[in-house]
Amino acid sequence: MLKIKELHASINLKNILCGINLEIKSGSIHVIMGPNGSGKSTLANVIAGKNVDYLSGNIEYFGKNLLSLLPEERAHLGIFLSFQNPVEINGVSNIVFLKTALNTLRKKQGLNELKAGDLIKLIKDKCRILELDENFLQRSINFGFSGGEKKKNEILQMLMLNPKLALLDEPDSGLDVDALKIVAKGINNLHSATQSILIITHYHRLLDYVIPDYVHVLYNGRIVQSGGRELALEIEKNGYGWIEEKI
Repeated sequence: MLKIKELHASINLKNILCGINLEIKSGSIHVIMGPNGSGKSTLANVIAGKNVDYLSGNIEYFGKNLLSLLPEERAHLGIFLSFQNPVEINGVSNIVFLKTALNTLRKKQGLNELKAGDLIKLIKDKCRILELDENFLQRSINFGFSGGEKKKNEILQMLMLNPKLALLDEPDSGLDVDALKIVAKGINNLHSATQSILIITHYHRLLDYVIPDYVHVLYNGRIVQSGGRELALEIEKNGYGWIEEKI
């Protein structure tokens, strides 16, 4: 699905990514962990199409050169990015946003717009997965939302757009135990044999509910360690100091 080779990126003359190599196959769940400033969010943003000052290397997505495509073109191909700090958009309701986003995507895929009744049913089905009240749909996007509501809203958008590759930047930050379980349920609901997920997190606790195939440690812009879920457990226990000793 996704192949990253020797990816370098700089922002404000500072090297952020320093030769990333990573392959994500269809149906797999990958987790990126690492200390603050290691380049985790930058990696997700570059995949999704955010501009940086300097970029080199290669990203292939189903054989296409992803770096030659605009962010919206990448989204149309099935790449979704949830933000670490979701933006507030006062005056635009969730239901209007979801309708516009989904029907725009369907149009680009050569599909007809969903009929109003089918759209409402689909949205309500996804809201039930995330235990969201229907009144939630009439509220402005993330405006006045709690941290947990914002994270659930990101996952709702993901479920509606049904991407092939979901990039989730700290979907567990600021969540209590109940909200964490709900967000995890939404993530697991997307995952399938043809859909992959890349999760950025600082903590092991999400991985009690979303079981990864691979865990990678990003340190000073490079992936310095890869393994299974046990790697996240070791980081939880010992921090990142032991990683530095192995570099």
